Amino acid sequence: MDLDILKSTAMAMVASGKGILAIDESHGTCTKRFEALGVECNEDSRRAYRSLLVGAQGIEDYVSAYILFDETLRQETEEGIAFTKVLADKGIIPGIKVDKGAKDLALHTGEKVTEGLDGLRERLLEYFELGARFAKWRAVIAIDRNENLPSRACIVANAHALARYAALCQEANLVPIVEPEILLDGDHSIEHCYEVSVEVWNVLFDQLREQGVELQATILKTSMILSGKSASQRADALQVSQMTLKGLKEAVPDELAAVVFLSGGQSPKESTLHLDLMNKAGALPWPLSFSYGRSIQGPALEAWAKNPQAISEAQEKLLHRAKMNALATLGKYDPSIDD
Repeated sequence: MDLDILKSTAMAMVASGKGILAIDESHGTCTKRFEALGVECNEDSRRAYRSLLVGAQGIEDYVSAYILFDETLRQETEEGIAFTKVLADKGIIPGIKVDKGAKDLALHTGEKVTEGLDGLRERLLEYFELGARFAKWRAVIAIDRNENLPSRACIVANAHALARYAALCQEANLVPIVEPEILLDGDHSIEHCYEVSVEVWNVLFDQLREQGVELQATILKTSMILSGKSASQRADALQVSQMTLKGLKEAVPDELAAVVFLSGGQSPKESTLHLDLMNKAGALPWPLSFSYGRSIQGPALEAWAKNPQAISEAQEKLLHRAKMNALATLGKYDPSIDD
């Protein structure tokens, strides 16, 4: 492990005024999104769409890193240029989703644990050779007040897996993004989400320390603290930003390289506004940025699905959403220009 290289990569991933674009959807997720828009999902259509995302001119002004899927990491443009080279030539850092998905947690109905540790050391070495310089592993935590979820067992199992993955990444000189997603499903209050989020973060950082993971070369990707999407009274944007900052300050160590958010079921404008309000609140121990997928890609995907030949139109929509979120990382987002 070369800690200096890892720290340098982590800092470049959240350079001032930039964030991370996630285009790491699995085949299953990609199929759902394509078919909902009337597009057949196959290797050729996925390559064509992701080529649009990778090739967007000017995206490097707002995005510092792309999270790719295994297939995408190996794909090329129509001209035969590897996607990783296209990104690297723009100064964008390629990364890779490495988990194998969330599976049912034994003896815990309604809860999941993410798998993929078997053979991970060897896969990470291959991904590094293919050009990846960071990786991502996602865990999912469900809140259900009636079933007393999440259980401690679920939180610990997922945190332990995230920590073991992170240690393997750093051994291979890949910066780990650790992603414990608190799902938006449910009717829970923002206060309940706060309690669960803080517990999850505390357990995660305990596990990372036990595995010897260097926090200066680790990025936390997490949900914002939100009311459940079916809650009778949902918290407003200011309360979301305040509660999220309060929780992060309580549970996240100052030496962590950065915190980036997933959009987690929010609308594109909601996720941008929440991030902006947090960055308007003043100095923080770590950079606070985005690692959005659907909330940046969504308008571009819709435009492309309507007319796969309208590449420029789709890329303009991609660039607009990326720019809005880049402004939010600086606390300079203006909703009046977000059309």
